[in-house]
Amino acid sequence: MPTPKISPKMSPKMSPGIKPKIRPGIRPEIQPRIKSQIRSQIRSQIDLAINIDRLFHALGDPTRRAILDRLSHGPLSVSALAAPLDITLTAVAQHLQILEESGLVLTEKLGRVRTCRIETTGFSALEQWIRDHRSLWQRRLDQLSDLLDEPDENE
Repeated sequence: MPTPKISPKMSPKMSPGIKPKIRPGIRPEIQPRIKSQIRSQIRSQIDLAINIDRLFHALGDPTRRAILDRLSHGPLSVSALAAPLDITLTAVAQHLQILEESGLVLTEKLGRVRTCRIETTGFSALEQWIRDHRSLWQRRLDQLSDLLDEPDENE
């Protein structure tokens, strides 16, 4: 059986007679841009979920919360953070890495000293997540209150 000829407009994966899907009303040259925009939006939503998970993971450890409490008074060096915690500098560095990945802390190395400070990015994402979920739960509690305020028919 002879091999079908592939035209220059067809990709090698496409068979003759099979046309690419084209949405009606959308020019074919715009479709890839729309798909990339949709993928970008989905990725940003997934990234937000991952960041929230990282934030809660970071805040779930008492040592990391203690580090954040100390940094809330101002920037400190890693050695100054480690002193009252009674843990090694390596352990503090590991905790700081988790805090930095979650957007709660920013570290800068100036000379031989690594200085840490609070970063607002993570707190802003956390605040937005709490705000969104607070309104949802407030509505649910209002519905429960309305249900409980209704007179009981058995009484």
